[in-house]
Amino acid sequence: MSLFLTQLMNGIGNGAVYASLALALVLIFRTTGILNFSQGEMALYSTYLVWYFSNRGLPVWVAILLSMTLSFIGGAAIERIVIRPVERASPLVLVIVTIGMFLAINSIVQVQFGADAKHLTRAYPAHVWRPGNVQISADTLVLVGILILECLFLYLLLQRTKLGLGVRAAASNPESSRLLGVPVGRTLMFGWGLAAALGALAGSLAIPASQPALSAASMQSILVFSFAAAALGGFDSTIGAVVGGMIVGVAQTLTTQYIKALSDIVLVVPFGLILVVLMVRPQGLFGSRHVERV
Repeated sequence: MSLFLTQLMNGIGNGAVYASLALALVLIFRTTGILNFSQGEMALYSTYLVWYFSNRGLPVWVAILLSMTLSFIGGAAIERIVIRPVERASPLVLVIVTIGMFLAINSIVQVQFGADAKHLTRAYPAHVWRPGNVQISADTLVLVGILILECLFLYLLLQRTKLGLGVRAAASNPESSRLLGVPVGRTLMFGWGLAAALGALAGSLAIPASQPALSAASMQSILVFSFAAAALGGFDSTIGAVVGGMIVGVAQTLTTQYIKALSDIVLVVPFGLILVVLMVRPQGLFGSRHVERV
């Protein structure tokens, strides 16, 4: 039982990472209707910025905050320069654009920072507690705590502020929002910038907790599981992103521990679970059902 509870806690920690990046995916989808396949590489570049600033002597948390600020600006610039000119194009064009951004940002990272692996300083001590022979790591507690703060921030922003009301209005009906005086363009830029900042925070905390070193491929597997979490919970639901992230994280960890035959292909169980759920609810567990009048 102690082994099961230990793996469960590890899965919750992994799920918090996937949920954090899934929140960024959901935020962009809700504001622009775009599945951003470059979200992981945007977070990767931000994480490299954390490494760069911390190597220049800045405290890690200061480096993270500075990286989040620059990522917010960069995300807003990407929406304005890259996405807006093609925002009315077909979904296939938008997918190709975001995949192109994925490849471009990954190449920029390797050119700017080098292809060799980097050591990313932890933002907190790596401590493990063992109450009742159950291992609970500092990584799990910090990642879950950060996820809770992100959810609280997004709730207050989207539900209790005028800016959040504008974001939701622009996402729901941009044409009517423009007629009511909502600056839709700036609102969409804000959504992309906020998603980039959330991705920066997720990457800078997840890499030291889950990987021995920072490399150009560090965020790719995390992005895959985060997409799975968003699809499972519903691409238009922040609650779904959190629940989906936890389900995917726990399923991945328990699969690795108890099903040895699938330990090298851990995608099987989480994605099999997603397939079953989507066959019953195509919009995801918490996604909105779209009804069209004929």
